[in-house]
Amino acid sequence: MSSGSRRGRRRYGNTPAGFVLVDKAPGPSSFAIVREVRDRTGARAGHAGTLDPFASGLLLVLLGAATRLVQYLVGLDKRYETAVDLRARTATGDPEGQIVEEHEPPSRDELEARLAALRGEVELRIPAASAVKIGGERAYRLTRRGVAVEMPLRRSTVHSLELVGYEDGVATLCAHVGSGTYVRAIADALGGHCGTLRRTAVGPFRVEDADPTRVRLAADALPFLAPLDVTSDAAAALRAGRAVPGEGHGLVRALAGGELVAIARAGDGLIRPETVLAV
Repeated sequence: MSSGSRRGRRRYGNTPAGFVLVDKAPGPSSFAIVREVRDRTGARAGHAGTLDPFASGLLLVLLGAATRLVQYLVGLDKRYETAVDLRARTATGDPEGQIVEEHEPPSRDELEARLAALRGEVELRIPAASAVKIGGERAYRLTRRGVAVEMPLRRSTVHSLELVGYEDGVATLCAHVGSGTYVRAIADALGGHCGTLRRTAVGPFRVEDADPTRVRLAADALPFLAPLDVTSDAAAALRAGRAVPGEGHGLVRALAGGELVAIARAGDGLIRPETVLAV
């Protein structure tokens, strides 16, 4: 890259440090949403769990110094609503893939039996159109080139999988799943593909609360971790990577004046910084 190209590249900063809840529409990629928020705020940005372009719903976008918190968010449970077309399977498990099998949809009783078998800890085959690496290359890139790939199974947690409606071979489902679970894989295991997919929640965050123009405080990004108020001197020490005296157990949010200083591990009378937010 030439020096002129480097000078023309926009630099993104550590502020504002926080997060944005976006209700993504079907069509754009998750990266396109991140790029729009990044350009609007001037802060570097990243998401805490991608959504397929055809899907809609909640996308968590972290900004500035708060991008360091992504490791604590990607493992959260997620909730989805999906319409599964049980008349055909597609190569990708969604409406964008080529139909690979057509068949009569199951009866409602058979569908209920299939749903029951997919609740709890289950083995699901990872969709070919995914970012999982096969032989060092992303599976979706191999799929686009027409390379046939035997995708591995992944142990997945399906906390709940409820049938909301069933008409003309299309089942409307609500799913509460653990991190890393592909709803497209559930649809394929049922004998169909996702016609629509909407993410309604990520951990404690709900799509109803989405507002793409509101930057929320980094201190509120991990409400499931206990807050721990620290003095300004202790905050300076934590930011420098030093442990400070304090009570508590496990991961905590170290706060000074309401501002998130660090994610720290408490125990044995000490607070040890694990992830420090840049000032």
